[in-house]
Amino acid sequence: MTTFSIKTTALAVALVASAMGVQAQNLAIVNGKAVPKTRMEALSQQVARSGRPITPEIEAQIKEEVIAREIFMQEAQKRGLDATDDFKTQMELARQTLLIRELFGEFQKKNPVTEEDIKAEFDKFVAANSGKEFRARHILVEKEDQAKAIIANLKKGGKFEEIAKKQSKDPGSGANGGDLDWASPGNYVKEFSEAMVALKKGQLTEKPVKSQFGFHIIKLEDVRDVQLPKFEDVKPQIAQQLGQSKLSAFQEELRGKAKIE
Repeated sequence: MTTFSIKTTALAVALVASAMGVQAQNLAIVNGKAVPKTRMEALSQQVARSGRPITPEIEAQIKEEVIAREIFMQEAQKRGLDATDDFKTQMELARQTLLIRELFGEFQKKNPVTEEDIKAEFDKFVAANSGKEFRARHILVEKEDQAKAIIANLKKGGKFEEIAKKQSKDPGSGANGGDLDWASPGNYVKEFSEAMVALKKGQLTEKPVKSQFGFHIIKLEDVRDVQLPKFEDVKPQIAQQLGQSKLSAFQEELRGKAKIE
C-alpha cells in the first residue's frame, strides 16, 4: 500500500469516527438539523421529578416527543412565527421564569434547612401547644330564659344529646348532640373557655354562659393532655415551611434593596 493510500485510509477512518462521535451526541437529525440528546435528558429529568419512573417505554415516548417538537418548531420558524411580537413577549416571560427559578434554586442550595432548624421549630410548637385539651358538649340558644329552662330540664334527667339536637342553634355541634370534640381552651371565645375549664369531668354549668353568639349550656365530658404529633411524622411539613420562610425572607430582602422609581 502506498503512503498516499495509507493517509487516505487514515483520514477516512478519522472522518467516520468523528461522524460517529457527533451522532452519539445527537438524538436524531431532522431535515438536516441535529437534535441534541441533552433535550431528551432535560425532558426525562422533568418526568422523573414528577415521580414517574423512566422505563424503556417512557424513554421511547420521550424520544418521540423531542423529535416531534423539533418538527413542529421547524415548521413554525418556516412560517415566521418566531418573529412576531407576541412570541417575543412570551419568550421573555419564559426566560424570566426560568432565570428566577434558577436564582431561587441556588439560594435554597446555599441555605438549606438543617436538622437543627427543624427540631428547634418543632420544640417551639410543642412548647406553645402543650397543656390540656377538653372534650365538651354545648347547647346554644338565643335567650337566657330558654337556657335556664334547659338547665332545669337537664337536672331533672333530660338527655343532653337529645335536647342539643332539637334546640341548639349551632348546626355543626347540634347535629352531633352538642359534641365539640377535643380542643384546647384557646379555640373558644373567652367566656366559653373560662366556664369550661372551671368544670369538673361530667359536670354541667349551673348558669347559662353568655357570649357574642348567645347563651351556652356547657357539659364537660373529659380532659386529657394535648395529643401532639410525633417529630418524624411532621418533619417533612416543618422542613417545607421553614424552606418557604427562608425563601420569602430572601425575596423581601431583594425587594427592600431594590431602587424603584
